[in-house]
Amino acid sequence: MAYEKLFKSGRIGSVRIKNRTVMPAMGVSLADPTGEANEHIIRYYEDRAKGGVGLIITEITRVDEVEGIGTPNQLGATDSRHVPHLERLAERVHKYGTKILVQLQHPGRENKSSMIGGRQIVAPSPVMCKVTKEMPREMTTEECSALVKNFIKGAVICQKAGMDGIELHAAHGYLLNEFLSPYTNKRTDRYGGSFDNRIRILEEIITGIRYMCGPRFLISVRISADEFVEGGLKLEDTIKIARTLESFGIDCINVSSGIYESATTIIEPSSYPQGWKKHLASAIKKNVKIPVIATNNIKDPEVAEALLEEGVCDYIALGRAHLADPEWANKAKEGRGDEINKCIGCLYCFTALSDGGHIKCAVNPKCGREVDYSCVEKTGNGRKVAIIGGGPAGMVSALTLKERGFEPVIFEKADSLGGQLNIATKPIMKEKLQAYLDSLVCRIKKNNIEVRLNTEGTVDAVKALDPTAVFVATGGTPIVPGLPGVDGANVITAEEYLMGKKEVKGDVVVIGGGVTGMETAETIATRGGNKVTLVEMTKDIGRGLYRSVIADFTIRFGKLGVNVMTRQQFMSADEESVVVMNTVTRQMTKIPAGTVVLALGVRSNDVSAQFEENFDNVIVLGDANFPGRIAEATTDALGRASTL
Repeated sequence: MAYEKLFKSGRIGSVRIKNRTVMPAMGVSLADPTGEANEHIIRYYEDRAKGGVGLIITEITRVDEVEGIGTPNQLGATDSRHVPHLERLAERVHKYGTKILVQLQHPGRENKSSMIGGRQIVAPSPVMCKVTKEMPREMTTEECSALVKNFIKGAVICQKAGMDGIELHAAHGYLLNEFLSPYTNKRTDRYGGSFDNRIRILEEIITGIRYMCGPRFLISVRISADEFVEGGLKLEDTIKIARTLESFGIDCINVSSGIYESATTIIEPSSYPQGWKKHLASAIKKNVKIPVIATNNIKDPEVAEALLEEGVCDYIALGRAHLADPEWANKAKEGRGDEINKCIGCLYCFTALSDGGHIKCAVNPKCGREVDYSCVEKTGNGRKVAIIGGGPAGMVSALTLKERGFEPVIFEKADSLGGQLNIATKPIMKEKLQAYLDSLVCRIKKNNIEVRLNTEGTVDAVKALDPTAVFVATGGTPIVPGLPGVDGANVITAEEYLMGKKEVKGDVVVIGGGVTGMETAETIATRGGNKVTLVEMTKDIGRGLYRSVIADFTIRFGKLGVNVMTRQQFMSADEESVVVMNTVTRQMTKIPAGTVVLALGVRSNDVSAQFEENFDNVIVLGDANFPGRIAEATTDALGRASTL
């Protein structure tokens, strides 16, 4: 068996866990508005259980219907009406031998009044979160006591539903974390001040749950071992917290880090390496006897196994890894690690949630839509489908069509599959994206999908197949605006630089502050030591990216000396400079530039007209249909290939 330690069974409290993989809590917003677990959220978790994970911890689940709702369509454990729905969830997960805990949470000051009917948000003390920027109301002592009762009631509801236990979310700056931390707890009553007072609310909750639910019902507590803010909890503080929680009788500690004001340490962008905060879990484990779950940005089974070998933790939290591939555990166990659909760390999942939607994944378009794609219609009957272009849209559509019984044939004029991904993997720190591309190509090969490299998908070549349909996935070409000077020798595209076709010299100005421009600017500044200026026409760089990704880039730009100019429209270029215009004041500025790099996106490379003249069923997808990011390409490909 591959990864012996990772797939060795273990125990948390009285409960046997079949392996050491854990899907930790992540907000998904798939439940009914009233908090009931519906088929969408049940199927979402069931697919991960079927995929072999040992333990599932549900999304943040509210215990207060008045001031405790933190996200739209969030699970609830506030009323007896929630019991039968949670029971169905537990049954569907248990069917595969997977155990399940419900994470109970109150958002506290990291909430918005719009989520609770316009009421003022609450917290231990009136300390504003610098991200949500709303001043909370200090909870009364009586409200603190009521909160304790709500958490206990939530646990009782979960036990009645057949759950294996609960997890108390005392991390990431939410309400229970706020009580623990001197950064957010300035109270002078019995719930504030001294260490014993700040941990009192957790003591009362844990003691109450244990009294009501008995010794065999699991209680896990998630903590931020370092809040990464000045005046916040540090590792020496949380070691003491962990020891004290153990003395209260909990069964497990789930070690994470950060609060909203240090969000890149909670939901790490792609620049963070796997296992970067293992020292936190390791220190906690050395000081307690109960099992420790480590949240560590893990994507690869090799890294997970190594952490267990090192004794860093007892269980491995694999969050976004399970969004990208519900079968992560089974594939790893069966020695099919090369087939794992790898998370690329883009945080599209959180962008989707922050926009008010449900959970999604850029590289797994079925994520959050499990019900929509639960029944694969295998109606292909061996019919051939020509796919013009071997980029992400072409490959995802080919894999989907193959699953449905079609025989897709990919025509790719380049000497390798990948399309735009072959360019996107060239900037620094793109190893995760390369791993995703490698897994796509691996699955194309293992599914015996015919690929014709170095072959133009001409009408005659496609006619020879006699296909039932033609999928045009020919991607896009870089946008080059018709402005003075853009035809100069010192003006190049980001693609030309990244693919090694052209070099940069002197001061460099990158035009376009989207993800390609940002990555190109950073790569040039890192590799060549050039002075780099990044120009963006809108008010912010990184449009469409999650705030943690933008914050991470901003920090790195500062260290590299990359000059970022926003609200500046590119007007012209010459051999020595670029002219930009402020979009507000209309003022012109000349920027010295030995090289100008255009990163203005792509326009569709749509060649469908010639096929539409010769074939009845022509489908255009990906960038060839509408230029976008990888999420749009994979979603488009899955949808169109599923309905052929």
